[in-house]
Amino acid sequence: MSVFEVVNPADESVVTTVEELEAEEVDAAVAKAQAAQRTWAALAPADRAGALRDFAAHVDAHVEELAALEVANAGHPIGQARWEAGNVRDVLTYYSAAPERLLGKQIPVAGGLDITFEEPMGVVGIITPWNFPMPILGWGLGPALAAGNAVLVKPAEWTPLTAMRIAELGAEAGLPAGLFQVLPGKGSVVGEALVDHPDVRKIVFTGSTETGTRVMARAAAHVKRVTLELGGKSANIVFADSDLEQAAASAPYGIFDNAGQDCCARSRILVQRSVYDRFMELFEPAVSGVAVGDPNDEGTEMGPLVSEAHREKVASYVPDDAPVAFRGTAPDGPGWWFPPTVLTPSRDDAVVREEVFGPVVAVLPFDDEADAITLANDSAYGLSGSIWTRDLSRAVRVSRAVEAGNLSVNSHSSVRYSTPFGGFKQSGIGRELGPDAPLQFTETKNVFLAIDSTESPS
Repeated sequence: MSVFEVVNPADESVVTTVEELEAEEVDAAVAKAQAAQRTWAALAPADRAGALRDFAAHVDAHVEELAALEVANAGHPIGQARWEAGNVRDVLTYYSAAPERLLGKQIPVAGGLDITFEEPMGVVGIITPWNFPMPILGWGLGPALAAGNAVLVKPAEWTPLTAMRIAELGAEAGLPAGLFQVLPGKGSVVGEALVDHPDVRKIVFTGSTETGTRVMARAAAHVKRVTLELGGKSANIVFADSDLEQAAASAPYGIFDNAGQDCCARSRILVQRSVYDRFMELFEPAVSGVAVGDPNDEGTEMGPLVSEAHREKVASYVPDDAPVAFRGTAPDGPGWWFPPTVLTPSRDDAVVREEVFGPVVAVLPFDDEADAITLANDSAYGLSGSIWTRDLSRAVRVSRAVEAGNLSVNSHSSVRYSTPFGGFKQSGIGRELGPDAPLQFTETKNVFLAIDSTESPS
């Protein structure tokens, strides 16, 4: 048996050790999941709905426990971690309505009756990232279970603890044994075994574009369905006619939330040239005001980066000669801290084009609406973004022109469980969340019933 250490990124202490599974153990987990899925799918829709509500209630009763676990495991500020645990509860509650509303269709045809059924796929594999371990688990788990599937989760090696505890809560709530299993281990072992297994019918992967392309290529060997939520380099576009004070005051929360470890992070701020200097004057005190420190402190707004290796990667984008405009603060001492950092690079610099995944933002001027759209779209990614303007017509024009899956006007809100989420271009394939998410975990079956006996067979 091999184990790996789970380390607290705020003080570098070892939280616990976790046993990592081997590839052959994935086979046993899949077989167990198949048996549980048959039991689960055979339940009346109302009974599946009730089981999901019970699961949500169990999560609700343990929100504080889960939040404290995420503070220790991922370094998330306690207020954020509490919201994340509550999001799992809310997603399960939202999709508990789906089993009784997962409707097929009756299609008018000649000679008979044609109907469709939305059948569960079977066993679904979900590979979750380390940046938002709880919410992203819930986003796949809720609709997949609602649609009648079993779920196997491979959590990120750095942050497995909340997924493991949520699986225990599911068992305590009465989910069939084996229906929802968490399989900790290396991505190169457990993750690849899930992707390669012929009886795992779909993979949901959230992570880097580089790894996502490998997942997609391996899944193709079995024509396996995939949903991929990958990288981002989102633009925060600030027009001269916006509420500049509000745009500047809110901008730190568009990039420095979760220490910038967010695919939706607005890591490029594009400001109309005529108000660029004024925006920067307003932005500096907003950045300085971000409370970076002990994640257990209720007033903390930004915690540490997840690991030493990741801190080194982020730091590589801010060498000694980097065009730093200003910085916030970060604690000294143990922990993988990095201060909120604002750069003023050229348009072709690596920090403008590559996903840093840390508290580093590039601020660039633009001339007019056309230039803003060109600059926003000059990226391999297309996940999210914000548009700040008082002009409704401009808001609609720019929203339609920017190549991104989720945009907010005069806001940085990207994700709601009741609305679809996903990216354009290299930011991914498919959509999560929203009312249609359970359909992403079904296969449509068409059945024709002949009524007119004179019809010749074909």
